[in-house]
Amino acid sequence: MCGIVGLFLKNPALEPKLGEMLSSMLAVMSDRGPDSAGFAVYGPGAAGEAKLTLRGPEGTDFTALAAQLGVSVALHDDHAVITLPAAREAEVRSALAKLSPGTDIVSTGKRIELYKGVGLPENVAGRYGLEKMAGTHGIGHTRMATESAVTIQGAHPFSTGPDQCLVHNGSLSNHNAVRRELKREGISFATENDTEVAAGYLTWRLRQGDSLEAALHGALKDLDGFYTFVIGTETGFAVLRDPIACKPAVMAETDDYVAFGSEYRALVDLPGIEQARIFEPEPAKVYVWEHAA
Repeated sequence: MCGIVGLFLKNPALEPKLGEMLSSMLAVMSDRGPDSAGFAVYGPGAAGEAKLTLRGPEGTDFTALAAQLGVSVALHDDHAVITLPAAREAEVRSALAKLSPGTDIVSTGKRIELYKGVGLPENVAGRYGLEKMAGTHGIGHTRMATESAVTIQGAHPFSTGPDQCLVHNGSLSNHNAVRRELKREGISFATENDTEVAAGYLTWRLRQGDSLEAALHGALKDLDGFYTFVIGTETGFAVLRDPIACKPAVMAETDDYVAFGSEYRALVDLPGIEQARIFEPEPAKVYVWEHAA
């Protein structure tokens, strides 16, 4: 069944409350997906720097690992965010694979931090301190594993490119064929999840120079199935439903924010919701909001 939430802040005064607002939205969706959850937050980022979100096996000493790599680190339970000069990213990735082969790079980019785990969405958000996180926009997902084991590998969001991630409610029918084509184009995948294929497709289109809007129009032509996508990039936030749009979705827009939820109840505690324009995103229509770079 699964549940999706997303929040794009227009008003900078709300940025310190991004995590608090997103956490509340995610917790409300617990009964749509009680087995695992994840979220991505777009927080501060400095020019010339990169952040890598890492997830390691139990007992991973991220502090010692960061010291060996010569980078700064912020700890979040079994995840950690390391910050480094962007020019060192390839070098650090190579060293990390040798020093800690069991550690996964969950996301990379100037601003994105991505966390996911097994358990109730409220508990996952609490483990990683989502309520205290600040930023301009973020997305989250609650999962019900109807066709696979309950593992962290199947949890969303999926990130396959710098500062880009995607959550998905639905199912793609041609994901295996698309995955094969994308692998030929140099896109790599860590799981068999069809959502990761959708994320990889957008990464490929963006690498070709497409705008986020153009990439999503391409997805309408190339990705078959029923789906609702919510996408984050360094500066952008987007929503797309398939032409049939059988998956539930509702949005709210005010002068302060744009919010998305699989159900309206995920939005009811947002400030000013009484004055918001409430609407259901139309089938096969691309919705994109962007911050200045």
